[in-house]
Amino acid sequence: MIPPQHHGALPARRTVLRGALLTATAALSAPHLAGCSPSPPRSGTPTASQPATRSGSNVKRVLLAYFSRPGENYYYGGRTDLQVGNTEVLASKIADRTACDTYRIQAAAPYPHDYDATVKRNVREQDTDARPAIEGRLPSLGGYDTILLASPIWNVRAPMIMTTFTEALDFRGKTVHPVTTYAMSGLGTTERDYAASCPGATIAEGLAVRGEEVKDADTEVEAWLRRTGLPAR
Repeated sequence: MIPPQHHGALPARRTVLRGALLTATAALSAPHLAGCSPSPPRSGTPTASQPATRSGSNVKRVLLAYFSRPGENYYYGGRTDLQVGNTEVLASKIADRTACDTYRIQAAAPYPHDYDATVKRNVREQDTDARPAIEGRLPSLGGYDTILLASPIWNVRAPMIMTTFTEALDFRGKTVHPVTTYAMSGLGTTERDYAASCPGATIAEGLAVRGEEVKDADTEVEAWLRRTGLPAR
């Protein structure tokens, strides 16, 4: 079962049915994404995609930081086993179309392959306001103007590891775009949560794509990139 879509106030996390807790997420066996191709784990340094041609100092410098999880995922009320999940597909589509560096947020204690086990862990982390540890070094944001924070929506919000990431870095003066894959909750509470955990940042237009539809989201991604003015590759 999946929770009903709510309009206006978001449902309390304890009242949301767990069947739609995990949207289809994504991951590769490597911690970084270069353009849309996986690269082997080496360090916490962001991986650069092909740079945009810079005609002046106004070209935005962009970092795409994403968290995703492979394995058993929610799919139209049932389950599907994803080797490369939907958040990773969405991140690849963005990286194919805009000049950005990429950084994969990877849990020091990986989430289970099993859907229900991950649901239970996430509920526990939300209920205790946990900050799951991140594997490897965190990137420096000093060279970037714009940060894309990509994740699934789990139980109406981004996984708690995204708060680990945002609270550990200095987002002052940055523009932050939430990017999500979801089952029912769209951007969830990401705009509000990132405003709280990224003090001094400007929270700009987000992109939310239903997990089951992400493979066909090219037009949606391209329209969002045009609206936000992110630099083309």
